[in-house]
Amino acid sequence: MTLLKRIPVTLTLEVSSVEIMLADLLNIDDDTVIELDKLAGEPLDIKVNNILLGKAEVVVVNEKYGLRVLEFNTRDINDLAP
Repeated sequence: MTLLKRIPVTLTLEVSSVEIMLADLLNIDDDTVIELDKLAGEPLDIKVNNILLGKAEVVVVNEKYGLRVLEFNTRDINDLAP
């Protein structure tokens, strides 16, 4: 198990997502605003290898973005295995 703990994974903090038509995507330029489906202030999704494992909020740490974990479900880590 110790060896498995050394395998790198990708942790992503997902703000929101939205489904748009390809035609709309092709019309995006530098000033385009896209409305997302999550309300401002809602907790963000913590995903590891694209599997939802928790919720967090954005913080600033040493002038960089960070996250404060609000909830984290370690039981779902088993879902990371191929």
